[in-house]
Amino acid sequence: MSDAQSNTYTAILEYQLPLDTRRPDVVVLLDGPVVVLELKGKTTASQADLDQVAAYARDLRCYHRECHDRVVHAVLVPTRASANIEQRDGIFVVGPEGVDGLLRQLRDGGAPSVSPTAFLDAEAYQPLPSLVQAARELFQTRDLRYIKRARAATEPAVETITQIAHEAARTKSRHLVLVTGVPGSGKTLVGLRAVHTPRLDDLAVPRPRGKPAAPAVFLSGNGPLVEVLQYQLKDAGGGGQTFVRGVKNYLDAYVPRADRVPPEHVLVFDEAQRAFSAGMVAEKHPKWSSDLARSEPELFIDLCERIPEWCVLVGLIGWGQEIHRGEEEGLRQWRIALERARASQEWTVHAPAEVEQVFTASSVRTAWRPSLNLNTALRFHLASRLHEFVERLLRGDSPGTNAVAAETLWRPNPESPGGICLWATRDLEVAKKYLRGRYANNKDARFGIVASSKDKDLERRWGIPNSFQATKQVRLGPWYAEDEKGHHSCRRLETVVTEFGAQGLELDMTLLAWGTDLMRVDNGWSIARSGRYRSGDVAVKNPTQLRMNAYRVLLTRGRDGAVVFVPPTADMDETFLYLLANGFRELA
Repeated sequence: MSDAQSNTYTAILEYQLPLDTRRPDVVVLLDGPVVVLELKGKTTASQADLDQVAAYARDLRCYHRECHDRVVHAVLVPTRASANIEQRDGIFVVGPEGVDGLLRQLRDGGAPSVSPTAFLDAEAYQPLPSLVQAARELFQTRDLRYIKRARAATEPAVETITQIAHEAARTKSRHLVLVTGVPGSGKTLVGLRAVHTPRLDDLAVPRPRGKPAAPAVFLSGNGPLVEVLQYQLKDAGGGGQTFVRGVKNYLDAYVPRADRVPPEHVLVFDEAQRAFSAGMVAEKHPKWSSDLARSEPELFIDLCERIPEWCVLVGLIGWGQEIHRGEEEGLRQWRIALERARASQEWTVHAPAEVEQVFTASSVRTAWRPSLNLNTALRFHLASRLHEFVERLLRGDSPGTNAVAAETLWRPNPESPGGICLWATRDLEVAKKYLRGRYANNKDARFGIVASSKDKDLERRWGIPNSFQATKQVRLGPWYAEDEKGHHSCRRLETVVTEFGAQGLELDMTLLAWGTDLMRVDNGWSIARSGRYRSGDVAVKNPTQLRMNAYRVLLTRGRDGAVVFVPPTADMDETFLYLLANGFRELA
């Protein structure tokens, strides 16, 4: 295309984002900037329309090689609108007759336009994979394609783990490796990559029948994560169990039989800070003899000492994720387990300095490795401080929350995109309509309702089925995997997962139904109306902290953000106003 000034520009129609199913209607390569146009057959723009085109611009700017150093403008074109140009949330809105004039305004003659050939290069667009996408590719190819930020952020930790494994094999020694990180930083991806990297193939040990054992195994006590990954990977062999195994089943296979030895030399324990205490182990394994009821860290250290010659146990650590009874003991259980081990003197702990205080005054050897701390949030489209934002929000530190909001919340900016959308509304149907409109043209997107397990009002008063009886019927594999044609799909916005079904997993966006189990009362948090924890041998030490942890999980499940539904009752007014005062935007 050309204009009266004889300067040329290129328009790419129905450009499909590589490794994606989304198709922006038009991408214009101007002198200087790149412009994304999305056409809608209507007179006015909805918020979902605005956010959809803004997300196209954000992803091009963040993940397209040719757009990293360019301004990327988002333009919404309601086809029945006038030629008048307006801006909403940093997005241009104009009818078809005004598009040419807008493009003239946006041109920057100081830089040449992107070459169409370079823009359409298949390797130019490298988005961040979801956890499930990354796992599927790992198990099919034994490695990830070079995805710039995901690989750069996780490679140092993976390399450190493989180096320790080879050193352990060479020196016949035993090692505990602790990998820490903020929510969404790729800890689980590190574990999956470490287990399935070809760099460990030379450490495979022949089984008695001559077939080499896999050198490593990925274990998780997060039942929903195991269920979803196994469902997604079932066609790859072994019903998906070849690649991801549950901690409980693994312990049941080996702990009661002292003569059984795990064939792997490298064990990865996901969410290791949530390892069960001895009391919870006894409750979860009622058929075991009483002398076997020790903490999960002690059981795993014992299993590792059965493995001949050498072993590496990797624990993936996330902060503030303890939501179950029996998970409140934290990392100190690992120190105690090593101190009680039969071969305690053979062990070395490798960890970042962030956990140094756990091993203060301990007799166990330690080696502090900065590469084992992941401090960049990958999940949230460059909203690298989301974990801090949520922490301060839950802590009630309003000034601090506002201070990090600029680096967390999505305010469309063509020069510096990124961040996530955090909306709040008192109308459940408005929230549902927004999500359906936002992702109407993206069949691969996943959005669904999440809610706290301890709220007692959402189901009774608002028809949001978050009760134990309702959520135990949800089949998590298809809930996360299927589109709305599937009866169990999250996209139908009919069924709910709680913090237990959401932890460690992700959606593109969540509809978070905020319950009365954590509500603002007189400028503080109250759990007075929270459901009680089930009685058992393991008592809850700090129920308020567990509720805070539950909402920390629920607030950080969406890659694009969350729409929070706050029930329109007087007792929830203070909660709604608190969210708005701390950066959430009202979805009208």
